[in-house]
Amino acid sequence: MVSLTRSLACEWARDGISVNAIAPGVFQTELNDRLLSEGARGRELLSRTPMARFGRPEELIGVTVLLSSDAASFLTGECIAVDGGYLASGVNT
Repeated sequence: MVSLTRSLACEWARDGISVNAIAPGVFQTELNDRLLSEGARGRELLSRTPMARFGRPEELIGVTVLLSSDAASFLTGECIAVDGGYLASGVNT
């Protein structure tokens, strides 16, 4: 996803088109609620997330608004992680 985002950003920039991506971490929804709240995998993911909680779908709204606004007019080729620090922690590689 990151490579595609960067490639298209470079290719389409001359046409005035920005290409960015959002990389959500673990977000608890109706579909995965049982797995995350009752299973060992959910506990493991929480232990690796510095914010010690799962994301809520509405927490993706801010970055979506940013990327669709004029505030991001000089932003292209970026993949923004919204993951409570999961990737930043370094324990996930």
